Amino acid sequence: MVVRKGNAVMMVFVDVDPEMDADFNAWYNQEHVSDLLKMPGFLNAARYEALKGGPRYLACYELESVEALQSPEYLEIRRNPSEWTKKISLSVRGRNYVRNVYTQIYPQENDVHILGRGMAPALQIGRMEVPQRVEAKYNEYYDNVRSPANLKVPGCVDIRRYHAVEGGPKYMTMYEFEHEKVPETAAWQERRGQDNMHEYIGGSYGHAPGSPGVYRRILPPRAF
Repeated sequence: MVVRKGNAVMMVFVDVDPEMDADFNAWYNQEHVSDLLKMPGFLNAARYEALKGGPRYLACYELESVEALQSPEYLEIRRNPSEWTKKISLSVRGRNYVRNVYTQIYPQENDVHILGRGMAPALQIGRMEVPQRVEAKYNEYYDNVRSPANLKVPGCVDIRRYHAVEGGPKYMTMYEFEHEKVPETAAWQERRGQDNMHEYIGGSYGHAPGSPGVYRRILPPRAF
């Protein structure tokens, strides 16, 4: 089995202006993703477009661990980008650019049955800043109540939670869905109505701008 899920992810979010859109997508699809997948420790990747929330574009890279971003090969491609990469210059020309690196905190070990699975057709991404005074109860509730219950909703195939090691906010939850309509289903809405996270933790937490976002996969292309 080829392992396609790791213990870390790199997430790159960005909005681009209309005049840049075609070149941006061509660069990502024809050069950038394939170049990064040649790097040691890069297990898989996909690109997504927001249907709800934002920023509009998301590139998600599955990493064996955060150490993948310290390999000589990766550091070299960062130091000496291609001419096309320099032309795109996402961190300068993009808007609302976010590049975050996360290490996985839930589950502690990935189920062997998901390790060979490809990138999900759709994602829901929550990026949360949690006050320190409620962190312990927040994590307890998410791991033992919210995530197990949400996994029972039809169409929700996996949930993983992360702690930021580069960028912020501190916490990210990634829901993998069979399709982007899962958050609109009656079952998902019913489950949301049963959730009492805020009451349990005795407080609230904040979302980053555009979070939670629902994203549809655009690379690899979908058949539906």
